[in-house]
Amino acid sequence: MIAGIVVVKNAELGARIKFFQNACGAVLAPLDSWLIIRGIETLFLRIKQHSKNAQAIAEYLENHPAVDKVFYPGLKSHPNHAVAKRQQKGFGGVVSFSLKQDELKLAEAFVSNTNIFKLAESLGGVKSLISHPANMTHKSIPAEKRRAAGVSDSLIRLSVGIEEVEDLIDDLEKTFEKLNKYSSVEVCDATGVEEKSYC
Repeated sequence: MIAGIVVVKNAELGARIKFFQNACGAVLAPLDSWLIIRGIETLFLRIKQHSKNAQAIAEYLENHPAVDKVFYPGLKSHPNHAVAKRQQKGFGGVVSFSLKQDELKLAEAFVSNTNIFKLAESLGGVKSLISHPANMTHKSIPAEKRRAAGVSDSLIRLSVGIEEVEDLIDDLEKTFEKLNKYSSVEVCDATGVEEKSYC
């Protein structure tokens, strides 16, 4: 992130924050300011494409037999769909989904086998990213608490970019095919204990 904004309702609090910003020198460099100005010029088009791509991907995932749940406010099945539809013009570029086989190893294999979606933690970029919260953003939370908060072992988060949506869906489909091919394969480790191999 290059920059951000703080919005407050109270004028007194706003004045205090402005004082600290001025006193501490938290001011953007000229190059960063120019990058933001340049980016704002195409922001509308990028956000529109993010939302369009994410909607198509969410609908694809919702109908995939290997997917348990899809979390995206643009879907009618989302509990807050009506609120999101009333409050905003689009539904954003972040889609999360969980697998019917709710296994850490399966989710790890999925996020490691995509080609266009790159494994990284970030949001809102032009390039599509994929992450596994149980092993990344929520790794430090004990598994029981994480699951109770709704972050299952197989939850996968997509930050959908502005690439051609057919290519993105094809990337996900090929990854599902890879996992389907290997999910039924049983292998023995060095101790002789059988375990599933997804690699």
